[in-house]
Amino acid sequence: MTNEDERELHAELARLQQEHRDLDAAIDALHQSPAPDLLRLQRLKKRKLALRDRIAFIEDQITPDIIA
Repeated sequence: MTNEDERELHAELARLQQEHRDLDAAIDALHQSPAPDLLRLQRLKKRKLALRDRIAFIEDQITPDIIA
C-alpha cells in the first residue's frame, strides 16, 4: 500500500466515523421525539450498521498484518 493510498483510507475513515457519530446523534434525537418515525429510525440504524462494517474494513486495511 502506498502512502497516498493510506492517506486516502485515513481520510475516508475520518469521514465515515464523523457520519457514524452524526447518525448516532440523529437516532438519539429521533428517540426523544414525542412520536418517532419508526421507519426512518430503522433506516438510520441500518445505515449506521453499514458504516460500522465499512469502518472496520478500512481499519483492517490500515493496520499492518503482524505474523507472530
